[in-house]
Amino acid sequence: MDMTEFNERDPFDGRDVRRDAFVVDDSEVDALRAGEDARTQDIPDRGQLELEDRHALRRVAGLSTELADVTEVEYRSLRLERVVLIGVWTSGTQLDADNSLIELKQLAETAGAMVLEGATQRRSKPDPATYVGAGKAAELREIVEATGADTVICDGELTPGQLRQLEEVVKVKVIDRTALILDIFAQHARSREGKAQVELAQLTYLLPRLRGWGESLSRQAGGRAGSNGGVGLRGPGETKIETDRRRINSRMAKLRRQLAQMATARDVMRDRRRTRQVPAVAIAGYTNAGKSSLLNRLTGAGVLVENALFATLDPTVRQARTPDGRAFTLSDTVGFVRHLPHQLVEAFRSTLEEVADSDLILHVVDGSHPDPEQQLASVREVFGEIGARDVPELIVINKTDAADPVLLKQLRTKEPGAIEVSAHTGAGVEELVAAIAEALPRLDHEVRVVVPYERGDLVSRVHEEGRIITEEHTGEGTALRAYVPEALAGQLDAFTVAVR
Repeated sequence: MDMTEFNERDPFDGRDVRRDAFVVDDSEVDALRAGEDARTQDIPDRGQLELEDRHALRRVAGLSTELADVTEVEYRSLRLERVVLIGVWTSGTQLDADNSLIELKQLAETAGAMVLEGATQRRSKPDPATYVGAGKAAELREIVEATGADTVICDGELTPGQLRQLEEVVKVKVIDRTALILDIFAQHARSREGKAQVELAQLTYLLPRLRGWGESLSRQAGGRAGSNGGVGLRGPGETKIETDRRRINSRMAKLRRQLAQMATARDVMRDRRRTRQVPAVAIAGYTNAGKSSLLNRLTGAGVLVENALFATLDPTVRQARTPDGRAFTLSDTVGFVRHLPHQLVEAFRSTLEEVADSDLILHVVDGSHPDPEQQLASVREVFGEIGARDVPELIVINKTDAADPVLLKQLRTKEPGAIEVSAHTGAGVEELVAAIAEALPRLDHEVRVVVPYERGDLVSRVHEEGRIITEEHTGEGTALRAYVPEALAGQLDAFTVAVR
């Protein structure tokens, strides 16, 4: 059970090829920046302003003091500066373990951390006490001392006991993958609903871990002689952890009420679209697969695009049309990730209903990722959790301009009906629009009507929901020949004219 180490300071050590996984060459950084600039060059101002606003305040490493005894810190904010990664590999191949830790590195960098080193350990299951076992925890302590790290991030969700015991060994703050993802969500949430959803998820995660966040929580706010309790009301009182637990439960109840009200407003908007018979298409997929870029390419929405994980948290809905004139809505949703915390799925349930209630899901997968099949499996797992497994799905392989041809061929074999596109260059977008048009519900009802001018609302609905063949303004009203949904055809029956 040897650890496989990733040492950024010694990238040319030939003893282990996997050491280079966390080394980024300056030329690669320049190329990445140039590619990012090219991707955002044609985006409208709103998305660019949001990107600049997000980058306006960044964490600076080394400008804080960490206490030697971590248990003295009563309320510690999730400060990430210089981190060491640790993962336990229980199944799959070594390549799968490396890809998982590389993704953890990307998550840490998105949160503003500097990754110094990473290690994986092969075990049948995580150690119930320290996650990695006593001996490996001691080795991890040596790595932390050698690198000068102030935080250890574990590639998994730790129990409160594992968190506390591992901190006692390594003597620095320890967080897990779930806490890291929640921190990224907290940084990127912009809307009132998004902030409330993230706070609820954070409190749900924190509640069972209060005892592991400082031994001082066990002290009592007791009543002694001379206290406000008075005679007969003195006693040990409520411990601090009990007080905090009560306050957290009260705050969570308030957030749930607020989110229920916001969900009602979202349901009203969704029902209005259903009533108007406008098909809904949801863009879903793994985080950083290019969903927002694809929305911008299809509709010119101008939403925020960033080469980072979980850049989009607030859903955006835009209207588009098929080549034959049928209207439909496109919604950009929050990205998924392997082992997505269940707290987030619950908190974002009202947002994720956009996916479950859609007529078609554009499942976007990053064709340039080293393991796109794992991305597909992780996203489909979330589809099952939110009740979207039965919604028609169209696989869209994005970033084909940067993809490995061999991996693309393998993906085509596994997903024969997939559409290959590049939101960056625009390649394949026309084929994607044609595939969307083919998958959407058909407009089977042809109408020939003369709608009085005082019923302009019906004419407007025909424009929005149907496909107009001919339109003419006559003395009696607007003469239309169009294909419309069944519900709208029933309302236009009264204005039907005989076919000559």
